[in-house]
Amino acid sequence: MADLLNDTEIKERASQLLGWTVEGKQLRCTRSFKDFIGAIAFVNKLVEPSEAAGHHPDIEISYNKVTVNLTSHDAGGLSEKDFTLAQEISTLD
Repeated sequence: MADLLNDTEIKERASQLLGWTVEGKQLRCTRSFKDFIGAIAFVNKLVEPSEAAGHHPDIEISYNKVTVNLTSHDAGGLSEKDFTLAQEISTLD
């Protein structure tokens, strides 16, 4: 199980992530694409880094928008794993 970050650690790490917000016990990012096909292509790009990290996001798809939510379910909040995966997701087109 991952160790939870405290509020100071969460604020510090969140300030280093462009396009992500902290909402309760989750990191959230919404990305927009040209169309549904672009949105699905992005979701497919999430598979490899998520599997490699052994950490899987909650994903919402609404036509051309994809919302990615990260939280460490087993720990009950945000851990370093969430921020590491968010940084990796931020590099994807």
